[in-house]
Amino acid sequence: MRRLRLIGLLLALITLVAYLPVAHHGFSIFDDDDYVTNNPVVQDGLTWVGVKWAFTTWHASNWHPITWLSHMTDCELFGPNAGAHHLVNVLFHTANAVLLLLLLFRMTGALWPSAFVAALFAWHPLHVESVAWISERKDVLSTFFALLTLLAYTRYAWESKVRSPKSKVFYSLSLLAFALGLMAKPMLVTLPFVMLLLDYWPLQRLSLSAFRFPLFLRLALEKCPFFLLAAISCVVTFLAQRASAVLSLEQDPLNLRLVNTLLSYGRYLLKTIWPVDLAVIYPFPNPFPWGQGITAAVVLLAVSWSTWRTRRPCPYLLVGWLWFLGTLVPVIGLVQVGFQAMADRYAYIPLIGVFIAIAFAGKHLVSRFRLPKTVFALASGLALVGCLLVTERQLSYWQDDESLFRHAIAVTKNNATAHINLGVALERQNRRSEALIQYQEALRIAPDSVHAHNNLGNFLDEMGKPDEALAQYQEALRLKPDAPIVHDNLGTLLVELGKFDEALTQYAEAARLNPTDPRPYYLMGKAQLKRGDSAMAITRFHDALRLDPNDFQTLTYMARVLASDENPRVRNGQIALEMAVKANDLTGGEQPVILDILAMSYAETGRFQDAQQIEQRAIQLAQAAVLEETNAMLQRLELYKSDRPYRETFTNPSPQNIPKN
Repeated sequence: MRRLRLIGLLLALITLVAYLPVAHHGFSIFDDDDYVTNNPVVQDGLTWVGVKWAFTTWHASNWHPITWLSHMTDCELFGPNAGAHHLVNVLFHTANAVLLLLLLFRMTGALWPSAFVAALFAWHPLHVESVAWISERKDVLSTFFALLTLLAYTRYAWESKVRSPKSKVFYSLSLLAFALGLMAKPMLVTLPFVMLLLDYWPLQRLSLSAFRFPLFLRLALEKCPFFLLAAISCVVTFLAQRASAVLSLEQDPLNLRLVNTLLSYGRYLLKTIWPVDLAVIYPFPNPFPWGQGITAAVVLLAVSWSTWRTRRPCPYLLVGWLWFLGTLVPVIGLVQVGFQAMADRYAYIPLIGVFIAIAFAGKHLVSRFRLPKTVFALASGLALVGCLLVTERQLSYWQDDESLFRHAIAVTKNNATAHINLGVALERQNRRSEALIQYQEALRIAPDSVHAHNNLGNFLDEMGKPDEALAQYQEALRLKPDAPIVHDNLGTLLVELGKFDEALTQYAEAARLNPTDPRPYYLMGKAQLKRGDSAMAITRFHDALRLDPNDFQTLTYMARVLASDENPRVRNGQIALEMAVKANDLTGGEQPVILDILAMSYAETGRFQDAQQIEQRAIQLAQAAVLEETNAMLQRLELYKSDRPYRETFTNPSPQNIPKN
């Protein structure tokens, strides 16, 4: 036991040191804005409003409240310090490696093979993406709960064998950990099947050589609550992703999905053995390598047959192989989410099965052929050192977005998505000419890419070229008429051009295509304001809040209209105050623009002293952030000092009068 503790300590120490460079990495434009940097509810830290939001939102096309709470906790403790957020990922990854060591040792009693599996898990380059990407907190967090689930289940299996009353306690703990894991990332839906595999080996609750169906049925029924939770998670996840993330069979035909599935299994295995050319985005190959797909199918069948044939002397081979195959099923591409062919992060849990097969096969070979243990130990050590070296190199690509996407472009072919994201990264650095080159290259690679046309349209609109932007949006809709985001963007451009009726038609179509999204109604409200119909704008804002009562943008905008509109029939100071207070609570009470609107609301209700205090705080924050709104806030403060509310018109407003989207 002392040796186990020493190995666990050494494993944790090396893992922490290996991943220490991420402390100097920043946030990424790749999903981190949705999860942290542009998410005011998360940035506000742990609040009751935030907790409610975490359990009720489908933001980022997922339902994973535990992951949201984890990010909120980071913001509560560390604020916007990206390095601290990264290090929390590292701590979870380190804990997962130690838990895996403990789990395997408890199940098998084999210390060194268990240690080798845990070390491979901790230091393999394919796991860099899950650890070095803040948005993949859901990966390391869900695996933490998955390993706790299996540890509790293992103890349950032992206690139930001796009919101990403690078995019910450990069963309940296992079920609780599984539920928390699903609420961190629904990829864990295959974990009940992993439990059945462990019943076969190493727990030996089930035998294939003397198979008894009643026993198998009892073990399967024993896991019914786990299967039920998994089924519920599948339904919730599909509902969360169907509107914006899941591709239809028309977009991605079934035959291509099947071949890509076979090809991806093969590529995951190759990259496990020889981890080179790792990228944050792997595009679908074009033209599709049908020959490679057939070869992969043959290899998969051969390995499956071999592991089945050797199930009696080497049960760990079958268990490890089925672990790998089975846990990849939710993300292998049969239900296609997004446009990637595969992703390193998807292998975080599945590779444990491969590592188990390798480690225990090595132990078997040493024992059977009486090989020198020093030779095997040396080979294992060299493999682990190689993993650490490649992991360090892979970590360097995650230091910033430009490095990340340039590397993806360098190691893959025709990667339009990487070019688009590199363009966004360059645009945020105000390197617009370079960004334009990347968008154009993305379109050269994939002229039918809706994403590329949409991003180029956004870029051209920002550059003050509305006619060219219009052409890009129209081409995107020609390619994919049912793309809600393009209808929204086209509508916004048409508002800028003063074509309000056409813009409202685009927003209405976006709302029809994605009926759960409040954004089209929010944009309709803004358009109605600019055309001078404040009453209709309020109706549209109400529609948006009906879909998402915690949408702080709509709350803020609507509060401003109700507090300051020149039309007295539109104004309602009390409702404006309620909405402004809610928006302020959601965003943590330190957003100067929202405090400014809260002050407007107090002034409209006649509470001018409160309006002055709030406005002064808004001015302090705005001056610290060097916001253009500061002068307008100072003018409003003078109004409140003379007991006068603020009034404005929203018809074709100047940028200073209305907070930008």
